[in-house]
Amino acid sequence: MKKILIANRGEIALRVIETCKRLGIKTVAVYSEADKDMPFVKESDEAFLIGPSQVQQSYLKADTIIEIAVREGVDAVHPGYGLLSENSDFARQVEAVGIKFIGPDAETIIKMGDKIGSRVTMQAAGVPIVPGTNEGIATLEDALHMAKDIGYPIMLKASAGGGGIGMVRCEDEQALSQQFDSVKNRAKSYFGDDVVFLEKFIANARHIEVQIFGDNAGNAVHLFERNCSVQRRNQKVIEESPSPQLPEETRRSLHKAAVDAAKAVNYKNAGTVEFIVDENNEFYFLEMNTRLQVEHPVTEAVTGYDLVEWQIEIAKGNDLPVKNQADITSTGHAIEFRIYAEDPVKFMPSPGPLNKLDWGDTTGVRIDSGYVEGGKVTPFYDPLLSKVIIHSSTREEAIEKSKAFLAGVEIEGLRTNIPLFNEFLDSEAFCSGNYTTAVLAEWFEQKKEEVK
Repeated sequence: MKKILIANRGEIALRVIETCKRLGIKTVAVYSEADKDMPFVKESDEAFLIGPSQVQQSYLKADTIIEIAVREGVDAVHPGYGLLSENSDFARQVEAVGIKFIGPDAETIIKMGDKIGSRVTMQAAGVPIVPGTNEGIATLEDALHMAKDIGYPIMLKASAGGGGIGMVRCEDEQALSQQFDSVKNRAKSYFGDDVVFLEKFIANARHIEVQIFGDNAGNAVHLFERNCSVQRRNQKVIEESPSPQLPEETRRSLHKAAVDAAKAVNYKNAGTVEFIVDENNEFYFLEMNTRLQVEHPVTEAVTGYDLVEWQIEIAKGNDLPVKNQADITSTGHAIEFRIYAEDPVKFMPSPGPLNKLDWGDTTGVRIDSGYVEGGKVTPFYDPLLSKVIIHSSTREEAIEKSKAFLAGVEIEGLRTNIPLFNEFLDSEAFCSGNYTTAVLAEWFEQKKEEVK
């Protein structure tokens, strides 16, 4: 494998370029007009403009990307995350022209990308699933009838959804009636599919995911878990590994269930099995992401492995770099912070110029960023500015190191959520490690009460 096209942008494109450079593999970047001066364009060996700033006219133009891949003689396409990464048609088209798709095959993406289908598959494999419906719901009348059997509160979800989009909590019949058409319309708009289903809302839950890898020989392993429960609008902002306050028996069971899930679909390449863990430490399958995750550096920090290199090795047809589960170990504690260009209270995007971007003392700190000082965060894409990954021998040390580092970051020209982190890291809820997916909302409410 001598040349890889990266069908993505920003920090994940730079992340793939970094590994390819180390392995002696040339890279091809594709970029929109808004991204023409971005670091990933300059760092790649070759770069080609694919369209205007709007994502639909650039990064989602599968045919254009594949034409460039064929013309430039690439051996493989790395899709990153988001955009076309879980698009089965794109994966199939790439393979059809004799180019490797760095990820699972199209059939697996279809099977696990459909949340209803994946529920059925996991149930058959003996993996616990959240109580809910295993078929699409056509009418509000059907939804109301099924919700009564499941019990409120319930989650109304788009079957093809992801990233927290097309997901709404409904407390009662009135809420479900108000949200039903809206969620269907949103699902159609974002994913081209308006199929929705219901799941029981699990109260006081933690969102814990397990990194898995599979190869072409049928081997499958896990690389431990990540706690992703610090969320806003159902989207993650802090992830850590290992998950705090998790009984070892539950931890081992989660790992086994994730590997069972991978084997059930003969999974190849990198994937993440996501679970909801309730207050009694019972867990349920939530979904499977058939790609590399935004938070993969957390796993790299505690295991010492380069997950992009693993992806490339498997795409080349090789077995897993480490096939014996006992040989894969986790050391210390890692925390990742997603630094967004956004209002830290309203969580609204805050695009603008990076007049100053000074990370301060970065000794022992990993920063995955798609931007440099003098650049600009545009309104066309996700406002993720950077990921900051802190790794220490203990969780307590990682928290203290995080607080010291984030307090020294200086960014001017736009707003970020760093002020939120600076306060939140001092909260008892986070420091205790005994938090749920409601922790940020509850913390904000507590702050309001203190002001009163």
